Amino acid sequence: MKRTDPFELELVEAYESGKLKSIATRRELDRLRAAARATATKDRRVNIRLSSGDLQDIQVKALEEGVPYQTLIASVLHKYVTGRFQERGPVAPPTAPKAKATRRGTARKNA
Repeated sequence: MKRTDPFELELVEAYESGKLKSIATRRELDRLRAAARATATKDRRVNIRLSSGDLQDIQVKALEEGVPYQTLIASVLHKYVTGRFQERGPVAPPTAPKAKATRRGTARKNA
């Protein structure tokens, strides 16, 4: 699981002590609650076949994120269909800087 950073701890303390005040109107809160309920409603079941290796990799990623693997799969699919999924390219290992190439015959000797 992810650790709580100092800024998050500060926010929790401020919330729990009552220092934070909402600026949202009742109407806005109702609208946001309705949108959250509609988004979170999972009313269909899908069965898919995955290779053992892919499932294990998904389960490892889910553990790293601190969520159940089915939740991770649903989240990835949701982001994909809503156009918010951004695939990261493979991370290349760091390489040493290349030496400058020299051409033969371009250096002159001092006479």
